[in-house]
Amino acid sequence: MGRAYQNRKQSMAKTAEAKTKVYSKYGREIYMSAKSGGTDPDGNLSLRGLIERAKKDQVPTHVIEKAIEKARGGAGEDYSAARYEGYGPGNCMVIVDCLTDNPNRTFGDVRQAFTKTKSKIGTPGTVAHMFDHSAIFVFKGEDDEAVLEALMEADVDVTDIESEGGQITVFTPNTEYAKAHKALTDAFADIDFDVDDIQFLPKTTTPVEGDDIPMFEKFCDMLNELDDVQNIFHNAELPEQ
Repeated sequence: MGRAYQNRKQSMAKTAEAKTKVYSKYGREIYMSAKSGGTDPDGNLSLRGLIERAKKDQVPTHVIEKAIEKARGGAGEDYSAARYEGYGPGNCMVIVDCLTDNPNRTFGDVRQAFTKTKSKIGTPGTVAHMFDHSAIFVFKGEDDEAVLEALMEADVDVTDIESEGGQITVFTPNTEYAKAHKALTDAFADIDFDVDDIQFLPKTTTPVEGDDIPMFEKFCDMLNELDDVQNIFHNAELPEQ
């Protein structure tokens, strides 16, 4: 396959303000997952995966526990998912996933990021058909045949498996996330995921060059600064630094 799987722009949280935003986004997503799927990570694999990713991103335990406790109590904000699509600088394709308690505000904020960077927000489905919505698991290992066998025994629909540099990467449809996660953890007790996520993978890439590069960076920064934005996916191909 050879496709890059980490297409979101993730800036390292080096300041207190940036860290607070990261904690807030994880807290919101953990709260929603626990509220909809249950507060027990053993029975809610989506929640378990979120908690594991949060810990790897150095989110404090008290932030995670507070979000779960809020969901357990049934109180708190009522967020809904919102997805926006369009074309960013250099005509690259972009998908923006949000959790919001005010869809009108969120749409206005996201639209402003598009308009201020000479980009164009579209209607639902504008670019999503050019991405694969996939679950991705990356972990240390070399025996991809054993991994495939374990997944097939669990009746998991596997899109692809890559083995390179002592790491195995498994791709499945996003709807197979929970089943694939359970199959892998059941078959390999000591498995430690470097990537355990659901992402939009572009089927093609668009080179972003020249003056479009700083504009693209501004575009991503504007979106990342919005509290409601959870993830940004794109097909931009930037020059190597």
